[in-house]
Amino acid sequence: MQLSAEKSRKLINVLTLISFIVIIALVIYWWKLGIFTNPNKMKAYLADKKIVGPLLFVLIQIVQVVIPIIPGGVSLLAGVVFFGPIWGFVYNYVGICLGSFIIFYLSRRYGKPFILHLVSEETLDKYIKWTKNQKKFNWFFALCIVAPAAPDDVLCMLAGLTQMKFWTYFWIIILGKPWTIAAYSFGLLYGAKWLFGIFKK
Repeated sequence: MQLSAEKSRKLINVLTLISFIVIIALVIYWWKLGIFTNPNKMKAYLADKKIVGPLLFVLIQIVQVVIPIIPGGVSLLAGVVFFGPIWGFVYNYVGICLGSFIIFYLSRRYGKPFILHLVSEETLDKYIKWTKNQKKFNWFFALCIVAPAAPDDVLCMLAGLTQMKFWTYFWIIILGKPWTIAAYSFGLLYGAKWLFGIFKK
């Protein structure tokens, strides 16, 4: 049985809510274990996950770009918290870039019907006006990828509908993503530390 675009979006919304609740529960559990506040406990927790952990995390990041059932900000924070600022950034970067390439390919291969399974037509129409001029869209897309608050996933799908060359898309993602990933990752990390500091008082 084939799901309609509207039913697919509803299913994704439900999965997003469930994933968010599970993640919140895990964060509370990990906080009680002390791995947010004790580096030694964090290292001990991850000691038997040196290979599987990073691979699984990169896979999660790929999936959350292609099928956004996990809030992107939460997974970015998780990368830095569990793997440290350097490797957490690397795993976030690799997973998000690979996911961005996959979603570009799927959008180009299957077109608008594929995108409408993930976002509403209203959301798509909001940005599709920028595609009328390819050169302007390329610049608009590049600026949005660098900007922290832009709807990256929607724009990556939209880029697949345009005449943008893959290598143009590739270099925009490769060169633009590090800035937003770093801004989100470390902003959320220090924000979380600040909140936990308040709760501990």
